[in-house]
Amino acid sequence: MKTDLQDYSHKRFNILTGEWVLVSPHRAKRPWQGQNEEISKEIRPAHDPSCYLCAGNTRINGELNPNYEDVFVFTNDFAALQKDSKSFQVNDGLLQAQSETGICKVICFSPDHSKSLADMSTESIEKVVFAWQQEYKELGGKDGINYVQIFENKGAVMGCSNPHPHGQIWSQSTLPNEVDKKNSAQLEYYTNTKHSLLGDYLAQEFKEKERIIYENDAFVVIVPFWAVWPFETMIVPKRHQKNILELKDKETLLFADAISAITKAYDKLFNTSFPYSSGIHQAPTNGEDNNHWHWHMSFYPPLLRSATVKKFMVGYEMFGSPQRDITAEVAAKMLSKLV
Repeated sequence: MKTDLQDYSHKRFNILTGEWVLVSPHRAKRPWQGQNEEISKEIRPAHDPSCYLCAGNTRINGELNPNYEDVFVFTNDFAALQKDSKSFQVNDGLLQAQSETGICKVICFSPDHSKSLADMSTESIEKVVFAWQQEYKELGGKDGINYVQIFENKGAVMGCSNPHPHGQIWSQSTLPNEVDKKNSAQLEYYTNTKHSLLGDYLAQEFKEKERIIYENDAFVVIVPFWAVWPFETMIVPKRHQKNILELKDKETLLFADAISAITKAYDKLFNTSFPYSSGIHQAPTNGEDNNHWHWHMSFYPPLLRSATVKKFMVGYEMFGSPQRDITAEVAAKMLSKLV
């Protein structure tokens, strides 16, 4: 069966979303005649006087950034969600809409404009983890906030408008689509088995040892069996935890260590500052126990064959379902050599 998975087209099931991904390993052998681009040779300074996120600089709204020395969090000057949005609902036949409120924040990982998470020490990344915890707790504790989404877009190809090392935190009154799907899948499994869905999944992955890239005492970095993006990975805590507030003792540092390991491996893969979108999916902040949740952090990088060849979601993927050529096992083997 495992040989078949490397040789023949097939579908793989995503246990967290209930969706399928088409895998076509034979296509990885075809010659590439598509677009190639020059690798960016840009060397960024430690401080850019024109950067809105650098310490001591003035943001576009006129506010002055403090001379921060590690992590700096502020309310997004161009928030996608409005805290005081008017409450309304539209039910006009097949036309439906409803108001959505929330709070959006920006988190600067470091005052050093030239760095990314891959360039930061594990101790510095742990300070980012501490800030994530604080924001999840504070935002999630507010009335009307039922979900807190922590994420990062790294690189211009991922739509990042500012190269300064930073991420975002959007909190809102309802569950986003992807979170809603994962909430339903984990709840159904937990209700039927009283087990964590990802906990049981990890147990099987530890037996097969084909897709694990890196592990420490508390975390596993893995290419999920159902991965869509060529070098997609997921960081999963070994211990069943529903959110990042349940990290104990040295687990925050070990989480930072896992982030450091995969981001450094990414940069080595094609010898470039590897672009990606990453995000933490964890329990809603809706006041329920949410014991079915097993939080995890996913990385979705677009690079396919080199630093200049990207994976695009087009054609069949836009009208049918996601598709990949390189298998999860091959991707895991390539990345594990770089950790």
